[in-house]
Amino acid sequence: MKRLFTLIALLLAASCVGAGGETTADAAPEARVHTGAYPIPPAGASRSVPRRGARLADYLIVDKSKRMLVAYNNGRPIRAYYGLQFGDAPMGHKRFEGDERTPEGLYTIDTRNPQSSYHLSLRINYPNANDRRFAAQYGRSAGGDIFIHGQPNGAGRRMRGDWTDGCIALSNAEIEELWRLVPDGTPIEIRP
Repeated sequence: MKRLFTLIALLLAASCVGAGGETTADAAPEARVHTGAYPIPPAGASRSVPRRGARLADYLIVDKSKRMLVAYNNGRPIRAYYGLQFGDAPMGHKRFEGDERTPEGLYTIDTRNPQSSYHLSLRINYPNANDRRFAAQYGRSAGGDIFIHGQPNGAGRRMRGDWTDGCIALSNAEIEELWRLVPDGTPIEIRP
């Protein structure tokens, strides 16, 4: 079973890389999606301390249509999570505060919150300059505070369906594991 998972993960990783490492535009023209080599986290990026012997993730890919998050180390998948939960309007790129969509494009995990109302949370640096510019041209706010997080504190069990305001929700056990694997500064690519 472990070999089958490894084979599937490697095939998935191979399908993610385009010829020549070009970038392609997704549904949001200003959000560029990287399909080539994985970038290295910036020098001096804060690194959380993982379990002894565990490899840190240096790149994350979220595939919204497959409801899957894959953590990579040096271009190889090290962990995959399925059944992700998104905002109440999961289709399309987040444009405005309150639209309950999850952003799409390239971002970075920029900080973590151990006191989160949703067990633990890793913040995605949405909105970027393009997101703010797009919203401003309509006289609106792009929103913010988009996280990968667990379930609501005190919920007792996993919520059903899509219930966040644009965040990416995992089970509490999954966010605990991801918390140990993902240092601040890790790039995250969110695909439609």
